[in-house]
Amino acid sequence: MCGIVGYVGKKKAVPVLVEGLKQLEYRGYDSAGVSVIGSGIETVKATGKVAVLENKLGGNDFGSMVGIAHTRWATHGKPSDRNSHPHGDCSGKISLVHNGIIENYRELRDLLVAKEHKFSSDTDSEVVAHLIEEFAKKLKFQDAVLAALNEIRGTYGLAILNSDEPEKIYAARLGSPLLLGVGKNENIVASDASAIVKYTDKVVYLDDGEMAVVGSDSYEVVTIKNKKIQKKIDTLDWSIEQAQKQGFDHFMLKEIFEQPEAVSNAMLGRLLVKEGMANLGGLKDVDERLKGINRIIISSCGTSYYAGLIGEYMLEEFAGIPVEVEYASEFRYRSPVIDKNTAVLAISQSGETADTLAAIREAKSKGALALGIVNVVGSTIARETDAGVYNIAGPEIGVASTKAFTSQLTILALLTLYLGRQRGMSEATGKKIASELKKIPKYIEGILSQKNDIKKIAKKLDKYSNLLYLGRKYNFPIALEGALKIKEISYVHAEGYAAGEMKHGPIALIDKNFPSVFVVPKDSVYEKTISAIEEIKARGGKIIAIATEGDKEIAKLADEIIYIPKTLEMLTPLVAVVPLQLLAYYVGIGKGYDVDKPRNLAKSVTVE
Repeated sequence: MCGIVGYVGKKKAVPVLVEGLKQLEYRGYDSAGVSVIGSGIETVKATGKVAVLENKLGGNDFGSMVGIAHTRWATHGKPSDRNSHPHGDCSGKISLVHNGIIENYRELRDLLVAKEHKFSSDTDSEVVAHLIEEFAKKLKFQDAVLAALNEIRGTYGLAILNSDEPEKIYAARLGSPLLLGVGKNENIVASDASAIVKYTDKVVYLDDGEMAVVGSDSYEVVTIKNKKIQKKIDTLDWSIEQAQKQGFDHFMLKEIFEQPEAVSNAMLGRLLVKEGMANLGGLKDVDERLKGINRIIISSCGTSYYAGLIGEYMLEEFAGIPVEVEYASEFRYRSPVIDKNTAVLAISQSGETADTLAAIREAKSKGALALGIVNVVGSTIARETDAGVYNIAGPEIGVASTKAFTSQLTILALLTLYLGRQRGMSEATGKKIASELKKIPKYIEGILSQKNDIKKIAKKLDKYSNLLYLGRKYNFPIALEGALKIKEISYVHAEGYAAGEMKHGPIALIDKNFPSVFVVPKDSVYEKTISAIEEIKARGGKIIAIATEGDKEIAKLADEIIYIPKTLEMLTPLVAVVPLQLLAYYVGIGKGYDVDKPRNLAKSVTVE
């Protein structure tokens, strides 16, 4: 999420930077900015797309041949000129751009304010510029940057200018991608290759804990402990579009593989494992009112609606709060009974879904507390709710939601911890949930490593026109989501059902040409789900099972098995959905469809 580009060489920097931002705009488009070194540091920022910044620059290149630029997907601070990158220090000599999240920015900011630093934005990123400035009072600039990096907790991709060193860019990485394009008499720093491939195919990938000092015809890489290292130069063989996709064939596949990062980002600074609690700063202003809430209505559409259904199970079981889940498209038409002790929670990736926005407005008109889980900072739903939590999943380009869904589930688990600990959840239970939630990104990585096996199963499904998806309890909504994904991507007719409902009608469809996909982890309803599998097997139906690692019984019944790690029952959906996403993806591409832009669908439904 967010895009970084920096240039130092013999060309005018501004045109290179703006072109780089255009190639990176798919990573963030709520604001953009550039800083170049001329007589001093010149900075121009604009809210909106890169074209707005380009118009604001008006062709002015400031005569500079070194600069940095950024296109933003907001995490801290709403989209605005003041929150746009680059950010500077008090002296005006330092400017930087940042991707990632500084987890300890509040405590660092308080320390710097006490030392009379003046802040100009609401972002976590600006803290880094002031921290470097503070260290630079006693250290050489490179040592000051390294000292600052050693004080930061969180993730970062950074490109930094210092007007006292007008022919250098400092670039550092920890958990957020950054690479160096090595050209002839010029070097380019970028967050991915799409900003580089036009100028050079030679790249150096920075690893976590490394910093590069970059000039026009040289570069040096050191660790953040200031140990020099030699880096291999790689050769790119990507087109610009492939670079944006970072080597993946489609944005959908890239976003499926970004889920470990998306889930981790949703937890950053929020999950308190030792305390068994969650710190949701976006709810701080309504914390007291939340304690008086006696009912929650979750309102959403599509994939977000299925996330809400899983949230209902979580919140009722572990926070003890009655929860209803409503299609936003129906919510305001049925005269919902709500009052000041009701919280209405809107879930929307875009934050612009027309039906969900209308539901929030209806809830507020009746005195309810309006909450949101959205991915786009500054979106309409984010602005109109009383409080909320951002996904921080980064831009999701593929129309079919993948990483936004798992980040929504992560936040619903955090919300369950947050409200549960308010209402009697034991510390032991909180620690158990928090500890297991932290492991989910690694679990997802393990599932993604099975992609070739899942692709083979998808190939076997190519010949079928109908599929039944079945699950129980927490995984009933995952059956619904699995069926939706394959409908969206491959245009195969699929139905999602609660496994217990199968014999109340859908079993009539079963024969050898109507396979069933079962989500059947080892959980509290495992035996019940096995019974449903037996009923389908007795009628000649084929079974594809999503099952827990080590389950030997399922091997006697299923024709195909995809194994997932054992985790807490409430967190199983976070891992069970991933193979279903991959299955839909591979069936779709096997049929030759454009899985990023399925027919008749839009990424954000902004009309009723």
